[in-house]
Amino acid sequence: MADSSHFKGMSHNVTGEIRNPLEGIARDQLMADVQAYAQQWDLLDILPELQKGALVGQNPAAAESLSELDSADREVLFIERTRRWAHPWPLYYCIILNSIAAAIQGWDQTGSNGANLTFDVAFGIPNNPPLCPDKATCNRNQWILGFINAGPAATIIFLWLVDPINHYLGRKGTIFLGAIFSLIAPIGSAFTQHWGQLDVTVPIYSAENAPTNIRGALVMSWQIWTAFGIFLAWIRLYSCSSSGFGDLVLPRVASLTKGRHREAYKSLLCLRSSPLQAARDLYMVNCQLSLEKAMLDESGYAKTENALVRLKEIFTVPQLRRATLASSIVMLGQQMCGINIIAFYSATVFSIADASNIEALLASFGFGAIDFIFAWPAVWTIDTFGRRTLLLFTLLNMFWTLLAACFSFWIPMTSKAHLGCIALFIYLFDMVYSPGEGPVPFTYSAEASPLSHCEIGMAWAVAVNSLGEQYCAFGLYAGLNIVALVLSFLFVPETSKRSLEELDYVFGVPTRTHMKYQLTVVFPWWIKRYIFRRKQILCPLLYHDRAEIHDISIKTDVQAVSNDPTKTESSQVETVETKSKTQMV
Repeated sequence: MADSSHFKGMSHNVTGEIRNPLEGIARDQLMADVQAYAQQWDLLDILPELQKGALVGQNPAAAESLSELDSADREVLFIERTRRWAHPWPLYYCIILNSIAAAIQGWDQTGSNGANLTFDVAFGIPNNPPLCPDKATCNRNQWILGFINAGPAATIIFLWLVDPINHYLGRKGTIFLGAIFSLIAPIGSAFTQHWGQLDVTVPIYSAENAPTNIRGALVMSWQIWTAFGIFLAWIRLYSCSSSGFGDLVLPRVASLTKGRHREAYKSLLCLRSSPLQAARDLYMVNCQLSLEKAMLDESGYAKTENALVRLKEIFTVPQLRRATLASSIVMLGQQMCGINIIAFYSATVFSIADASNIEALLASFGFGAIDFIFAWPAVWTIDTFGRRTLLLFTLLNMFWTLLAACFSFWIPMTSKAHLGCIALFIYLFDMVYSPGEGPVPFTYSAEASPLSHCEIGMAWAVAVNSLGEQYCAFGLYAGLNIVALVLSFLFVPETSKRSLEELDYVFGVPTRTHMKYQLTVVFPWWIKRYIFRRKQILCPLLYHDRAEIHDISIKTDVQAVSNDPTKTESSQVETVETKSKTQMV
């Protein structure tokens, strides 16, 4: 069992140290804990794998030197560390099937985008003269069109069902139920003659299945395939513009909170390269869930287990509140940046810019192609540069590109540069958005909340995202990008290269501590490093484990000693090695 310092680190982590849930447990005690766990859940047949997995999970850095491992185990761990894309096919198969949901979303939202060009006339509610007889009728029809376009925002009412539905139906059942509604809705729309969600569960499911070192790349497949659905839909709309508007089973990580540990292990065997890795992940997740439950019990919040209690806890428990705040900011930032005014109304925007219906469809097709193509770089950068870095970089550049698009509307409509400049800066905006602000929000929100509250935390984040779906001027959205930039800098900690279990300690750092670190340490370091070009300066870490602190200390010593002209090369090496051994002790 973990001591009280673990609970304190998860709720009030002022030092920023990331602790392993198995840290500090003696080997004999750890083996006894594993055996008790195996007996409790009838897993004694895999006890040797669980014991090796626990030892590997306790000290990942030195795992390959454990005497309990054989050569095959060491090879598997070496491949896991050096070849981050070497995973079993079922893992990628699972992510691909999840991505279908994203493609459907992109396809559907683009269909309504293109329909905005003509459906008002087809349904007898024209909102522009001379098709509407008088100004009063035009104004009335504009309100009706606004009401119809705002319809998707009504899903915020049903987002809160994700927690109980996931509890009773599981991930697969929830996705299947959402797919049924996604099938029925467009069929019903097709038969409509008069005017008159998968977003939450799929990213969580992908995040739970993905390994730590490529979790961001796999979860962000949601953004890539949403963009792909948009791209395909614009091809369909353009190709049809002349004639009008025309037993595979997902592997399942069973909920450990329901006691289905055997099922969870079988699923992990499909998703990991060896039984050792599956046993390690199973035991580590179980330990973290136990810690989270103990933390909530100790805080006095966890009286009953239901959705309303969990909803209250994401605002009242300090660690959960910080995760909710960060998720809300990144989700709200996606709406504040102005992407939805283009993604949902690009055809209308280009039409207002004096493009014909065909030209508006072609320009929107270009937007969809760019959105899909430029999302791919994030597959490689989201787990290397990190979520936070991508956010800060893209928000700054989205500000000036959208502002330039706003100013381009002032170019006289008689000039060919009018439509050309608007399209150019919208495309540049999209190029910057796609690898950063596009994939990060859903990836970040799916991993930020702890395992015990991931459904309700993600539901809240998507609700915040849905509230921002409204039309506004480009200039306002350009300014809101700066607001989102500042909020992300101050309140959003980095989550890449951290396991879902370690993120409990990241969000255990008080918000004031994080803000002070960003303003007094990171910002001055950034100016020295990138403005004054002092490349040798290293940024002090707030979020760290002991191995990282040791590495940074050694790098600093190397720089200091190498700049000392009084020491020979051999004495420099001797000095660094001596200090390294001292720190290790």
